[in-house]
Amino acid sequence: MRDLTRRQVMAGGGAGLAMLAGMPSFAAGIDELISSVTKGMAPGAGLVSLVTPEVAENGNSVSISVAAPGAKSISIFADRNPAPKVAAFTFGPLNPTQSASTRIRLASSQNVIALAEMSDGSWQLASSEVKVTIGGCGG
Repeated sequence: MRDLTRRQVMAGGGAGLAMLAGMPSFAAGIDELISSVTKGMAPGAGLVSLVTPEVAENGNSVSISVAAPGAKSISIFADRNPAPKVAAFTFGPLNPTQSASTRIRLASSQNVIALAEMSDGSWQLASSEVKVTIGGCGG
């Protein structure tokens, strides 16, 4: 067994941190993802209702509900998940309400974002922070 010097341990730790710094940040890419979905249109705020728990005991099953009167579709994003788009709902002309409830998995504490495409072609957005005590995506 070889003894490591303090200098060797510090050099190895620095290399590990450099590798982590090069890893992608999921939260940084959410703005680009939303922009690609909306084709560059800036979403408005105020017409989407997003209900999430303030604290989720377990990230494996987090209950959410969303409503956007007049929406054609609603997409749900979690900005720190490995796969940020976690749900999508499309509403037909016979649907009496443009609302949905589901359970999603969250890797860690993060923002849940609802993006709604309205029937007039505009976009609306709502966001809510959820604190997760036990991660649900392997975290």
